[in-house]
Amino acid sequence: MLTPERQQLILKTVKNDHTSKIKRLVEVTGASESTIRRDLDQLEEKGLLRRVHGGASLRSSASEEPPMIEKITKFHNEKKAIAKSAASLVQDGDCIFIDAGSTTYEMIPLLKEKNIIVVTNGLSHLDVLNKHQIKTYVLGGHVKHQTGAVVGAGAIKNLQQYRFDQCFIGANGVTLTDGYTTPDPDEAAIKQMTLTLSTNRYILVDHSKFEEVAFLKFADLSDAEMITNYNGKAIEEYRRKTNIKVVTT
Repeated sequence: MLTPERQQLILKTVKNDHTSKIKRLVEVTGASESTIRRDLDQLEEKGLLRRVHGGASLRSSASEEPPMIEKITKFHNEKKAIAKSAASLVQDGDCIFIDAGSTTYEMIPLLKEKNIIVVTNGLSHLDVLNKHQIKTYVLGGHVKHQTGAVVGAGAIKNLQQYRFDQCFIGANGVTLTDGYTTPDPDEAAIKQMTLTLSTNRYILVDHSKFEEVAFLKFADLSDAEMITNYNGKAIEEYRRKTNIKVVTT
């Protein structure tokens, strides 16, 4: 198989899978692992895909926001491990903010035995918070149908009255130069303000968010501690900019 033909097959497979492991690409193309790795490097240089640990995924546009149902199902085990680590930081009596994200969503069942107050802007979080009888306040404002996040001027005004012991926030992208980014200006504003209102600040990001840049920067790396399963070659550079807890699945 010629290189252009093989690379087109790789792109087609990654598009169908969303994220493809190298083993899967070897099976599809019949090429060796070393050949696939070279192809992935070349395709990443062209901006056609993104290398992730053990494979590749499609590059998303800076303004693209996947729907909540899609985000919940991607890298589910990794997100649960990150959420478990985050939930272990919450103590009885804490007032915390839980961001409208898929990784933060996984924290909620792990908090059911704790005497805490939760404030959230995630409509998708409310059923499980209510199910576990966790005292909850939800921000009022405009609802983003794509992600189920409550945003806008009303949500910002509502948010300003609270003060948090801890906040747990998601991000769509994280890089050494651009910090934490998200596609939507309204969600960025909620995240920024929450960070200023919180004593302890945590950003929860799985490995797929690294070296991705979304439309709006909402924080520098130094503005919050990070909980992640990423343990790639740049991890020590990230550690020089912020405290990081790396979890395993």
